This record gives sequence, structure tokens and C-alpha cells, in this order.
Amino acid sequence: MPGKRRSWWGWGYVEDAVTGAEAGRLADRVRALLPDVDLTPHEPPPVAELDLPPARVTPPTALSHLCSAEPADRAAHAHGKAFRDVVRNLHGDVRHPPDLVARPTSEQDVADLLDWCSRSGLAVVPYGGGSSVVGGVEPRVGDGYPGAVSLDLGRLDRVLEVDRTSRAARVQAGVFGPALEEHLRPQHLTLRHFPQSFEFSTLGGWLATRAGGHYATVLTHIDDLVEALRVVTPAGTSQSRRLPASGAGPSPDRLFLGSEGTLGVITEAWLRVQDRPRWRADAAVHFDDHDAAVAATRAIAQSGLHPSNCRLLDPAEALLNAGVATGGGVLVLGFESADHPVGPVLDRAIELCRDHGGTLPEPPRERDAPAPRGSGATDTWRSSFLRMPYQRDALAARSMIVETFETACTWDRYPALRAAVLDTVGAALREVGATGVVTCRFTHIYPDGPAPYFGVYAAGRWGSTVAQWDQIKSAVSAALLAAGGTITHHHAVGRDHRPWYDQQRPEPVALALRAAKATLDPSWVLNPGVLLDAPGVGGAAASRSSGRAERVA
Repeated sequence: MPGKRRSWWGWGYVEDAVTGAEAGRLADRVRALLPDVDLTPHEPPPVAELDLPPARVTPPTALSHLCSAEPADRAAHAHGKAFRDVVRNLHGDVRHPPDLVARPTSEQDVADLLDWCSRSGLAVVPYGGGSSVVGGVEPRVGDGYPGAVSLDLGRLDRVLEVDRTSRAARVQAGVFGPALEEHLRPQHLTLRHFPQSFEFSTLGGWLATRAGGHYATVLTHIDDLVEALRVVTPAGTSQSRRLPASGAGPSPDRLFLGSEGTLGVITEAWLRVQDRPRWRADAAVHFDDHDAAVAATRAIAQSGLHPSNCRLLDPAEALLNAGVATGGGVLVLGFESADHPVGPVLDRAIELCRDHGGTLPEPPRERDAPAPRGSGATDTWRSSFLRMPYQRDALAARSMIVETFETACTWDRYPALRAAVLDTVGAALREVGATGVVTCRFTHIYPDGPAPYFGVYAAGRWGSTVAQWDQIKSAVSAALLAAGGTITHHHAVGRDHRPWYDQQRPEPVALALRAAKATLDPSWVLNPGVLLDAPGVGGAAASRSSGRAERVA
């Protein structure tokens, strides 16, 4: 955005950071929950004062114009945007910066850079917007590589074609969410994929990590919006055929979706776009009992009504992030359509909620878009949702442990999973000597289960909060798998989830993935350590052992 500067150490724009009165209100809310917390703020060091290791790599002359070894570039590409990334940056702890940041301007540049890195044995870490919260863009590749290159796709940022008849668009991987939507808007189209990182993440990042968007049902993941992919690998370029559907063998697109840059670099995609919604209706339903709120949410998930928004906030989440006090939680409901009014389907969803004891302190709203936003619980939640990462940074700088983890499970397993998480976090907080609270919301719902998203807010010790969080995260990750959940619903695997991903992934799939990696990336230079270890680094045998993950956990 013109006139604004990206933060090198934290989320978003420097100018949008939490300061002044907002910081005061945030501190007051924290003190209301944790009266004895020390909220002394700490500032990150200037980039010029970082003690970065010297770059070990010099690009060939033909590629030098694409590459940068500037400290600011290297520092900004060293970490993602997880809590532990932000805190390490605040301490000036940037141990594994890339040696170079390469910014290709064409697909041929991507191929040439991959060819150079493969011949030289240099690790290549594909980079979109850098919003990874699982270590997916961190060049922490081990000593087996003479250097690491962060491959920033930000200059491949064009919408190349729009097929209005088929409602599809051909888009380069480096385009950011807002730019994509602005290009589609004049034709009254939208991708309608709005992750929380929308403003600061790219199409390629969404595809490589199987990102979850704002749709709570049906079109929940970017997978659902992909018509075809183009991927550059060290072994050649893969271009799948544009089709609405196909039964011709395993899907080539599914091989690369979620591969996190380990099999190739996604350079462009044909996407299924939609007409922009004209009608919207929403409501916030309150419950006195959490189990009843869950039952109502499940009834909606299995009703075939397909809400675009159906987020259940538990009492702690509703209080902290929507300012609403309830005994059982708040269900934020929304419907939209480009074709017809949606008031009747919202009415039916509300009726299902009332069957389970739900009440509406405010009447539901139906309107033609775009209508001005109100000040009810739905809008309060929406505004809070967008400010959460900035508030996380402000609290991290004040010695707070503020982080999230997400999963998905079947409805029958949810009560036990939630109880296990609450018990595990409570025990882990006691072990690390911290006091705090745990919140939960459903980000997405399916007929067979929800995707719970947990938040931890705890008073940590400055200088120890990363270690404290790592201990909590390890305990919770093991608990999620033991309770029948997934290690991640939409945050991806990266480096941080590897031990538990190795447990969750079936062994025949691991063998097939290693074979695909060896064929497409024979030098094993693409994002090493993500999804798989290179031969002799941790080792294939180690990855096959569930004991490896258990020891780490």
C-alpha cells in the first residue's frame, strides 16, 4: 500500500501497529484477566544493528540483477510471522537468514534460478508474502547446504486472463490478495478467498499451503477454487489441463497443492472465480450452554444451508475478541448470494439455533451489498479478527505468550478433544510457570466435524517466552493427535509441525512423497526439512519412525 512500510520484525505495516489508546485498552483487558502481569514494552532492534552472519553465496553474473544480499532483505526473509518468529526478531535473534533474496520477474527466471541452485547444491526456500506461522519460509536448512536462497515470487503478480464465460481467471502466483480482488472487481467477480492473512499473503502461498479462506462451509480451502496449476520443478515444468473435473487418474494439481515448495515452484494458476455477492444476511446467536451451542452448530453444518460464515466463539473467545459475556458462547452466522435474497436461509438457521436454546439480543440483518457495517457482535468480531495479529505483536513485546493452534476432528470426538486440549494447556502452563487462559472458536464446519482454533494468552517471562511456548505447543500437538485430530487444518506443516506430521502421515504416502521428491527435485534443494528430510539429514528411516516424533514431543 502506498505510503506504508512493511514491518521487518512483525505483522503488517509499521503505521498500523497497536499504539496509544488502543495499546492502553488492550493492556486493560489483559490485566482484567491476569492482574499481576508485567506489560513493560520492549522494542525490536533496528535492522542495521542485527548481527547477521555474512552471506556465503555470490550469484552468477547472469542472475545477479535478480538477487539481493542487503541486510534488510535478508532479515525480512529470515522468519515467518508466528509468535516465536516475532519474539526472536524482538530479541534480534536472526540466526538463519537467507544468503540471498532472489526476485524473479518471469517464469524463465524461476527456471534459471532453480537450475543454478540445483547445480550448486543451494537450498531454495520459495517465499510469497512471508505470513507462514509454521516455519515454512525460514531458511533453517542445516549444515548440508553451502547456502540458502529465498525465492521471492512477489514480482510475478499479474492477472493474465479472465474467462468470464467459464468464470475463471489465470493468475500469477505472486499476486497479493487485495490486488487480485481489485483486478476482478470491474468485472463484478471475486475469488472470495479471504484468509486472515489476506492483505499480506499471495496466491502461491495459499496454493502451496492449502490455505483456508473465510468461507465456513463448502468452499473452505483454496483447493476448491483451483482449475489448473503451472509449476516449475528442477525436472521440468508441469502444466495441468483446464477442466471443471476429471477422473483421469490421480489429480496432478493435488500433488502440488500443499507441497509447500518441496516439489516445485507454483508460478501461476487458473482459478474458479464467482460473481460478487449482492445479498447478505447475518446474525449473532447467544447461548447459555456450550454443549448446546455446539449441537446447534452441528445441526447447521448438517442442514445443507451452507452458511458463508458460521463461527462459534466459546465464552472466553467471545469476551476477549467480541466483547460479549455469555455462559455458552456466540455463534456468528452469515449468508450471501449473487443470485437471490438469503434472509429465508438465515431464518431457518436461527430456527435451528433456537431449537438448542439460542437467543438473539439483536435482530438479524439482511441487506443489499455493500451496506454500511453496524456495531453488533458480528461486526465487532470481524474488526477484531483483522486486528488480532497486530495485537499479538503488541502483547508479545510485553512478555505475553499469545499464540494459536488449529485442528479438525469429527463431531463425536470434539468434546473429548476440547477437554484434552484445555487440560493439556493448563498442565503445560503450570510446568512453565505461567498463568493464562485458553480460548476456542470454530473457523470452519463440515457435516462430519468442526475445525477448532484455540488461542493461548499467558503471562510469560521476558527472554523465555519462546521456550515456554515451545513446551506448551509440543504438549498440545501430542494431545491433538491422541484425541483423533489433525496437526493442522489450514496452517500447513512447515518445519514446526514436522514431528507430528510424520506420525499422522501414512507410511505408504511417505514413501510415495519421497519418490516424487527424488524425481522432481533430484538435488533435494527445494525447501529442505519441510515435509521431508534430505537423505542423510535426519534420514528417511528417521522420518518413518514414530519414535522420532515422540521424543521431540
